Amino acid sequence: MGRPVSTMSTERLQKVLAAAGVASRRASEILIERGRVTVNGVVVTELGSRVDPEVDHITVDGTPIQTDVSKRYVMLNKPTGVVSTLADDRGRRDLTEFVADYEERLFNVGRLDADTSGLLILTNDGDAAHVLAHPSFEVTKTYLAKVTGPVKPASLKAMRDGVELDDGPIAVDRVAKIGEPSKGHTLLEITLHSGRNRIVRRLCEAVGHPVVELHRKSFGPLSLGSLAVGAMRDLSKVEVGQILALARTDNEESSDD
Repeated sequence: MGRPVSTMSTERLQKVLAAAGVASRRASEILIERGRVTVNGVVVTELGSRVDPEVDHITVDGTPIQTDVSKRYVMLNKPTGVVSTLADDRGRRDLTEFVADYEERLFNVGRLDADTSGLLILTNDGDAAHVLAHPSFEVTKTYLAKVTGPVKPASLKAMRDGVELDDGPIAVDRVAKIGEPSKGHTLLEITLHSGRNRIVRRLCEAVGHPVVELHRKSFGPLSLGSLAVGAMRDLSKVEVGQILALARTDNEESSDD
């Protein structure tokens, strides 16, 4: 059951939707009239409805809408050789060069090793970052791992069933070979939800296939797609909605405990 619409409402719903970039003011009114908009879980069809964009949770067709325009969400295809920090005390190449042109103070969600490339999220939304990065929320990540040697079915089964590491057992959600082995290496696609340090490398080494190259292709609902190495882009409204859905689901579950 949704919570009631905020009593501190200050703006018309259609104006808030238009400001959030959902649609024009008139198109937003049509969305409301057709029952496609909810506020705090309640369908709202009255055009005179007012909301507080800083408090109320608004969705269109079930997708959360980011009404706080001060929040920014950026995807980076991190190159190898870059450490996942905004201030490296050892003078290594870090994320500073990628956030320098943004007015907002962005910070990275989780980390990728310097020798691992791929998807890294930068944002100034602390709540969403907490849900995406904290191990307890079990957000899945998918990696492409180039490993040594031909990988036999028994090794893949061991990864699925679970392998005992120094800091406890670990099992993947999915693992599959991509293509045939080439020049003494095999390409694996591995999906897991653990946030433990260097977990993919340690897992592969434990089954006898050390990682040569590692690349993260997806993080939760987000995928790199064709984003070039070293390139950045703002998340789409749909992608932001997917992140907000994760964060709001967690908040609702926490409030039920």
